[in-house]
Amino acid sequence: MPLSRRDFVHRSALTGAGIALAGAVDVLATAPGALAAGAPAGRGDDHGHPHGHCPELGYGPLIADPAGLLALPAGFTYRVVTRTGTTTLESGGTTPSNHDGTAAFAGERGATLLVNNHEIGGPLTAAAHPVPHVPGLVYDPAAAGGCTVVEVPRHWRGDEDGRGGGHAEPVTEWVGIAGTATNCAGGATPWGTWLTCEETEDRAGSNGMTKDHGYVFEVDPHDRHANRDPEPIKALGRYAHEAVVVDPRRGHLYLTEDASGPNGLLYRWTPPHGFQHGRGRLAALGDTDGVLQAFRCFDSVGRFVDDLSRATKIGTRYGVDWVDVPDRDARTASVRKQFTDGEVTRARKLEGMWWADGGTYVVSSFARGESPVQHDGAVWFYDPARRTLTLKVLLGVNTAPEQDGSFDGPDNITVSPYGGLIIAEDGAGVQHLFGALDDGRTYPLARNELNIGSEAEPEYSEFTGVTFSPDGDTLFANIQTPGIMLAVTGPWRRQAAGR
Repeated sequence: MPLSRRDFVHRSALTGAGIALAGAVDVLATAPGALAAGAPAGRGDDHGHPHGHCPELGYGPLIADPAGLLALPAGFTYRVVTRTGTTTLESGGTTPSNHDGTAAFAGERGATLLVNNHEIGGPLTAAAHPVPHVPGLVYDPAAAGGCTVVEVPRHWRGDEDGRGGGHAEPVTEWVGIAGTATNCAGGATPWGTWLTCEETEDRAGSNGMTKDHGYVFEVDPHDRHANRDPEPIKALGRYAHEAVVVDPRRGHLYLTEDASGPNGLLYRWTPPHGFQHGRGRLAALGDTDGVLQAFRCFDSVGRFVDDLSRATKIGTRYGVDWVDVPDRDARTASVRKQFTDGEVTRARKLEGMWWADGGTYVVSSFARGESPVQHDGAVWFYDPARRTLTLKVLLGVNTAPEQDGSFDGPDNITVSPYGGLIIAEDGAGVQHLFGALDDGRTYPLARNELNIGSEAEPEYSEFTGVTFSPDGDTLFANIQTPGIMLAVTGPWRRQAAGR
């Protein structure tokens, strides 16, 4: 039964400020300098740093990499899986650039299959390392983006010294889809495929394109034939897609939009009556099948919430309504511009998503002058059973991003089999992979040491595509520029909450 605003207000009045939070990740950590005092009293100083020695937190300090690529804790090693312009594809040529969203699937004989987005916008003719246009796998012959599939054998060891000094034994990589644009994030499906999302609204005739873009496409890592003659899933709308997750119980799809002017929206697609999910079934839908809606939040006393940045305290919980999208293909106006400011709730940089704990984690990467309140990252949890959205992580504005130690700009995320979240940074300055636990603490897991700027003005690319192998032994992640996929292994252990 849908949760009405009246039900939510009544329930909130009964529970007051002490609303119990459900799920395996209750109240996730604030970073140093966080806006919110989310950690329990006595657990940290005024900047969010934990007091005293916490040997169970994380894996220890990061150790500089002699090869200048990836700093990791003691005992951890990395291997380069693919690298733009260096590793080769089955079809010829080298690995495309701009590695982004990635998901891992169990392959045959213990192999891991990784579907890797390549966030390449603009025309094919302008791209230095586009996704190759393999016959039969191309949507728009003018577009440079797409995704590849990487097969990592079960006993692959790659770069033996783990620090970039050796020669990685080759893995197998092939094109999953080509001729799409700005393939940013996406999401894995319960039936073993990947939904790749275009973060653009380019139309045919603009930016060199010959077809409309801003869609979701399905890629099957197991069945190459299923990827032939790709067509967009227009029922999911045309806008600057970021990520998508599937509710395996109810069949809904939730989708984020990374856009501004005005800020983007969180969407829900409800399948038509009698629809059964499975491989290739989304692509068979009609353009307007199902119902696409945008979210509308209200607080514990029933007041409309115009922007998620209004929440400045971890544990803030909103009720959620859903409002029908008038024109999902955005024929005359972008979807987010089809609503007045009082109709829907907006948020800046709605990015990564991950389904776990009976709901979906949703990232808002940062908020600046285009939002009511500034922050440097937030992670929310949407509970579809309760129709509630709860703030789990809130990062304060990082005033010194060039200095190591603070975190900002969360983007891609995954739920760790060892507890909490692993988050990829896409902020300013130093870039990390970091963990967030459920007791008000964060910890560093990796630091990008590949300077693509200059010694005087160093620059470090964002991390993307963070995901664990199906067995949980290997964490895969990408450095977007120049485009490097990494496999990280080490003494993983359960990250116990300090309560």
